[in-house]
Amino acid sequence: MTEKPSLLLHEQEKNIEPGAENKIYSELSYDEHSFMWNGQRVFLNSATIHYFRMPREEWRKVLIKAKLAGMNCIDTYFAWNVHEPEEGQWVLDGDRDSGAFLDLCAELGMWVIARPGPFICAEWDFGGFPYWLETKPNIKFRENNETYLHYVDLYFDRIVPIIRERQISAGGSVILVQVENEYGYLMDDAAASDHMNVLRDGLLSRGIDVPLITCVGGAEGTIEGANFWSGADGHYAKLRAKQPDTPKMVTEFWTGWFENWGGPSAIQKTAPLLEKRLMEIIRAGYTGISHYMFYGGTNFGGYGGRTVGSSDIFMVTSYDYDAPLNEYGRVTPKYAVTKKWSYFVNTFGAFLMESEEVPEAGINVHLPQGVSLRGRRAGNQNIWFLESFREERETLPITLEEGRTLPVVLNPGQIVPVFHRVRIADDVFLTSGALVTGNEIVNGERTLFIVGDTGQRSVVELEAPSLRVISSSMQLLLDHDPVSDVRRLDLFHFREPGTVRLEAGGVPLRIMVLDSKAMDRTWRIEGTKPEQLRYAIGFDEVDLLPSGQVKGMISDPDRTILLLGGWTDGEQSLTGRDLIDRDAVAEFSRAEDTAHKSVTGTHQLQLTMPPMPPKLSDSPDVSRVTLEAEGRSPSGQPEHFAQYGQGYGYLLYECDFHSDAGGSSHLILPALQDTARIYVNGVEQALVRQVGAAGVNARTAEGTNRLQILVQHMGRLNFSPFLGESKGLAGPVYLGGSVQDIRRDWQAAAGMVHLDEVNDLEGNPLLSRSFTLDGMDRAILVGAVSKGLRINGIDVPMGGYQDWFSFHTVDLSPYVKSGEVNTLEMTYSQAPLNRLELILYRNEDELTNWRVAGSEAILPQQWGTLTPDPSNKSGNPEANSLFARHGGNGTANPMVDHSYGQPVWYRWRFSRPIVSEFYEVNLMLRLTGMSKGTLHLNGHHLGRYWQIGPQEDYKIPVPWLQEENELLIFDEEGCAPDRIRLLYDDPSRYPWFVIG
Repeated sequence: MTEKPSLLLHEQEKNIEPGAENKIYSELSYDEHSFMWNGQRVFLNSATIHYFRMPREEWRKVLIKAKLAGMNCIDTYFAWNVHEPEEGQWVLDGDRDSGAFLDLCAELGMWVIARPGPFICAEWDFGGFPYWLETKPNIKFRENNETYLHYVDLYFDRIVPIIRERQISAGGSVILVQVENEYGYLMDDAAASDHMNVLRDGLLSRGIDVPLITCVGGAEGTIEGANFWSGADGHYAKLRAKQPDTPKMVTEFWTGWFENWGGPSAIQKTAPLLEKRLMEIIRAGYTGISHYMFYGGTNFGGYGGRTVGSSDIFMVTSYDYDAPLNEYGRVTPKYAVTKKWSYFVNTFGAFLMESEEVPEAGINVHLPQGVSLRGRRAGNQNIWFLESFREERETLPITLEEGRTLPVVLNPGQIVPVFHRVRIADDVFLTSGALVTGNEIVNGERTLFIVGDTGQRSVVELEAPSLRVISSSMQLLLDHDPVSDVRRLDLFHFREPGTVRLEAGGVPLRIMVLDSKAMDRTWRIEGTKPEQLRYAIGFDEVDLLPSGQVKGMISDPDRTILLLGGWTDGEQSLTGRDLIDRDAVAEFSRAEDTAHKSVTGTHQLQLTMPPMPPKLSDSPDVSRVTLEAEGRSPSGQPEHFAQYGQGYGYLLYECDFHSDAGGSSHLILPALQDTARIYVNGVEQALVRQVGAAGVNARTAEGTNRLQILVQHMGRLNFSPFLGESKGLAGPVYLGGSVQDIRRDWQAAAGMVHLDEVNDLEGNPLLSRSFTLDGMDRAILVGAVSKGLRINGIDVPMGGYQDWFSFHTVDLSPYVKSGEVNTLEMTYSQAPLNRLELILYRNEDELTNWRVAGSEAILPQQWGTLTPDPSNKSGNPEANSLFARHGGNGTANPMVDHSYGQPVWYRWRFSRPIVSEFYEVNLMLRLTGMSKGTLHLNGHHLGRYWQIGPQEDYKIPVPWLQEENELLIFDEEGCAPDRIRLLYDDPSRYPWFVIG
């Protein structure tokens, strides 16, 4: 196929100098195999990192960790609501300085894939749209709606120039720009093309001249990629059929998953499974990948989103994502997998990008049972991908085409590459079943890294003229075939790295033999010149200082450290204790210079004694909140967040109503999209979790009652065809009515079906269920409704709804019949369902004359001292003591030890911890015993918390600490804070050393 140039406008349409076009063409181009930089093929290995999910001070370390993991590119979204939180108020500096982030990527030698949206999903509130966009009349999102496109143009006018000025054509490092995001999940290309083309033209007209890409759905003139975790082959086939002449990219490879309040911990994508999926991607033929996420970060403020699948899938504050780098920027087992895989890809990228898959008929390799093999071939070179379907880890023999038999170690389900006469240097070919993760000149020697598990035996065959062993730090089993110039080496992988030196045709060759743990601790450190290339083996983590020096962290002082390549003091072998002794002596010398005498042993203690986190006082300041909504809604109806003019936080709704007899009654909330606490006469009745529509029991008194509803904004939908839901109370509230769980007793042709049980019904049969209104005139169906819903024989429209969304709220009122039996019909989709409720009520029972107050209603007023009195169990909210929280029935909840029973603020002041230069700490807050609320540090909103899991600890960014700090916690139930504490993460206890 012919080489495809960058997608460029004609010269007269661009604001670039004449003649620059040839330069651009020579820098970045592509064909069906890969992208090319200056004519050289590049495997695009990108780390997805969002600048707006961490403090600016953390950008550098996170980006460097990506570079050290073998990444050559950074992928980032731009969040509209971060940059224009209020209409016309643009924030493009500080932590939100996207241009500075792109500049830092360029400084570190990283390309950039820019994804400006305007819709980004990202489990981010409203998919990146600012909240105020919802208030625009007749707006419809993600379509060619005049109002929507007007504001998109204004957004592009601000954001696109930041990207344009940092494209490769302008001397920056932006090489690709994405059009919109995952539009294909909503509609096919034909239906989507009009809108996608408008957005594409909006980028081009503003000077974007690098190739445009899309993910999950395409647009004319763009390169489409695929988003997935599994199924690499199927996605590859679709892309190849759709765009045979473009590189095949995984625009989002989902390394982990997000978590939601009350949901399970997202740890199902294990490190071994991650490695398998990455090998599937290489095996299929992709030559570009973005690891989504490589580093997730944190949903500070109110920016965590909400997604489809249930009524209450609200994102937790942590966006750790179980990614290769955790929320604190520390390496994980997945980081080790990704780094090892990247080093392998970087070593054999040229082969992989030129190769084609070997057809089954062309494979002449003999295998044992329970193993499959596929391969890629370039010329006479092959890399075979061996996959095990066996139940045990085994060393299995395979026989190659020439009759050469190799042992290959395979874990159950694992995919490993087998190298068959792959060129590693001029006239030097390698055949091996062991993983190779490096092949380049290091300190004048061609150096290979051969990796296996501890105690594993690996066979490496080298074919070259006049090959001989010079030296070895380990015992070798050698076999030499003088006829074919093949030398067979049996290598053993110990905990201590081994070195074998050979000479092949006069070229020095060094083989580093590593076990898997040593490979995890192997770091490739680039210099500005080839002779400055360095490897550090043995450090748990590594950082590169702006000065060019290298810092390494070590958890075991007895571990061997190897420094290879162009270090200032040459190549070295030492231990962690050598580094401790060296730095202790240096510290002692500094102490002598300042006349502070000490002994070396004391400084060794300082190096090995981990720092202690700051301690919160037992008696914080406290401010109890008396809920009162002083303002009145102009219409007398509840106002939702956008109407009130508030993006996030809390709204308090209040009204008075009359009850003739008192007792128990229902409250029906037909339009509620967030969690809500219900109070009647100052007593909490319920916490509403399942939203969309809700009904709760409440105890009322005879006569006048005061109803208060405290709603916390829990995040807007970040992905849905129904973007832009109104947050808070978006409609009237009714007294009376009923709530029925209707998951059971559905009729099908084969008999009764219970949708709260596991079922597996073939053919999606039609289900039906009947109900009566019992004197009501309004009906809502909420939960996992199936597409194709009918009531009384009439189709109920649900535009855009998909069964896999598993949640919808449907107003049945126009279709129900009073005084008659009503029949619901829908096709079976899935089971068990976690929610399907029928809510009935009367229109005449609407509550009116609402008063509404924003977050100002819960601000701390008067601070006092916390004085717990465990003997006081009265439940009196006015008592100056802690007491057991009352439930909806007015009885004490024995599961909560201490609570004010009303919203409370707590305040602590603490000093910045003193941390030695030898330690790098991360601080977190553990909120044991608390309920639900928000966290604040020195004016920074750290996010929501809710102690229903899976999140237990909350990030306290060290860059946001001051010499004296103020920590505020708002707790909705006023739970006692006697068990919360500040902690350091585990790696904080290990020392760091400057090594070059």
